[in-house]
Amino acid sequence: MTRPPQPPATLVSLDESTRALISLAVVIAVGDEMALRNGAARAAESDVDPLWVEEVILQSYLFVGFPRALNAMRAWRKASGCSAPRSDTDMAGNGAAEWRARGERTCATVYGDLYERLRVNIRELHPALDDWMIEEGYGRVLGRPALDLKRRELCVAAVCAVTEQDRQLHSHLHGALHAGATPAEVDGALAIAALRLSAASTARIARLWARVQAAQ
Repeated sequence: MTRPPQPPATLVSLDESTRALISLAVVIAVGDEMALRNGAARAAESDVDPLWVEEVILQSYLFVGFPRALNAMRAWRKASGCSAPRSDTDMAGNGAAEWRARGERTCATVYGDLYERLRVNIRELHPALDDWMIEEGYGRVLGRPALDLKRRELCVAAVCAVTEQDRQLHSHLHGALHAGATPAEVDGALAIAALRLSAASTARIARLWARVQAAQ
């Protein structure tokens, strides 16, 4: 697989912790077992807040499934030596109504003016998908307060890029900007993703990103 060179200045746009989180998110999404172990070890050796690492691992199940999320958390526990908390205070302190309200707020931030259209479109696919998206995806998971939405969206955008889910990438590129990321920070996230993409895929994603910026 061709790996086009990445200009160092692109990655400098991200602080060290954010680079570490995005790199780990990408490895969780497409790495093999050895890459996952190495990625967890690098995260453990970095200065990134361990709680942030765990939030990125937790949210990964939404985009790449439970098996990869479970394997990632297992690798993280071994590499970091951090024990699991006795309970999840966020899950214990909220109910379905609170998660739904938080999900609606978070989703509206990510989608901006397209939020209402999104809800209609998803309900037309299936009303259960709309409920799960809001309550589970944006309420229980992406709305968790332990990690800021900007870093979450940069990680999600990178994961959508490496898994080549262009429709979702389009949405989450907008979402990263809506959550406060600068174009340079998005460039950095996509540069990390490009390390695992072909030249053709990298060029296609660059064109998509250019359209997103032009629409802002």
